[in-house]
Amino acid sequence: MSQYRIAVIVGSLRKDSFNKKLAHAVAKLAPPEFTFEQVEIGNLPLYNQDDDAQTPDAVLRFKEKIQAADGLLFVTPEYNRSIPGVLKNALDQGSRPYGKNAWAGKPGGVIGISIGAIGTALAQQHLRNVLVFLDVPTLAQPEIFLQAKEGFFDADGSIGAGSKDFVQNWVNRYADWVRKHKA
Repeated sequence: MSQYRIAVIVGSLRKDSFNKKLAHAVAKLAPPEFTFEQVEIGNLPLYNQDDDAQTPDAVLRFKEKIQAADGLLFVTPEYNRSIPGVLKNALDQGSRPYGKNAWAGKPGGVIGISIGAIGTALAQQHLRNVLVFLDVPTLAQPEIFLQAKEGFFDADGSIGAGSKDFVQNWVNRYADWVRKHKA
């Protein structure tokens, strides 16, 4: 049986982030041949094209983790109706310098959770626009817009009973997407 390594990019730096909790909960629902590693983005310097000639070590380590992955999982909050700046910075760092795009060809999935009724719908759409340019084949359907409310997470951090089947369906489709694109 093939093994699949998934690089998880969480667009929130907050210690008690709903999106970090969601990333952990999704990993629990994945098939046993899938392993998930959250890749740190908070330590990346702001992208500056002047650094392309001498890429900072933190960026090189980050890009190595992306390149070693079989798939990508983006878990994003929504800030001001778009993606957080720290996530955009990570996307830019991973794609540069020109011709050294670590994201290219890696199958991706996009999810997120927010206290708002529409979840992270607009942030996800903005992220998808960027991922198209970065050549990340991204699972289009089903879309998954999650609202963080009482009972969404169980006491152990798993997806609560009321949403578990819905999220499990997305995880199953995502796993199939990664398998299809790794072959």
